[in-house]
Amino acid sequence: MSETNYVITAANISKTFGKGEMAVNVLENADLSVEKGSFVSLMGESGSGKSTLLYLIGGLDRDFEGDITVAGQNIAGLNDKMLAKLRCNKMGFVFQFYNLAANLTVEENILLPIEMSGRKIADYKTKLDEILEITNLTAKKKVYPSQLSGGQQQRAAIARAVLGEPEIILADEPTGNLDSKSGREIMELFKRLNVEKGVTILQVTHSAECASYSTRRVILRDGKMEEAS
Repeated sequence: MSETNYVITAANISKTFGKGEMAVNVLENADLSVEKGSFVSLMGESGSGKSTLLYLIGGLDRDFEGDITVAGQNIAGLNDKMLAKLRCNKMGFVFQFYNLAANLTVEENILLPIEMSGRKIADYKTKLDEILEITNLTAKKKVYPSQLSGGQQQRAAIARAVLGEPEIILADEPTGNLDSKSGREIMELFKRLNVEKGVTILQVTHSAECASYSTRRVILRDGKMEEAS
């Protein structure tokens, strides 16, 4: 398979926290390639560096050794403005904590990245209605996060992440704060976005059940990658 089929490549990634005798190597020459349109689960024990790698790929942490290419652009070669544009246009982020603005309605929260990027909200009305329907939030669009269940808040966070039609969703333990039923609903939503919209998804999870929704599982162990059987 040629490299052009990969939307994410991370090569020889090393990451160290601390200095001198306090230095801890979290990643050591780790490699990961994610094919366009795939749904990949990155697994490993707590402290294995899986969330660290996800943050490096998303450009949220730029202190590392190696090469990371996302949507054809090398992260290390981008200045802050270029990196912000890449994240805005190509990536959507979903975290364990929903990070919704309490003083904004569901609809306003979902539209927030569009507004902050300077794009016209009016151009996204049809897409907004569609994503509200997909996430089953149409009836909740005018309410505030405090009036939603945890699962509904996470669906709102996912809607916010995908409204701009990113190529990639990076998800860090997206069901970590949810009960099992809500967790399954979130994973079904991810699966639908992957299959119907062709969104590439890279999720960090410790849950075998959540990983079962993906098309590929990779285990991070001792700073390096292993393909799961």
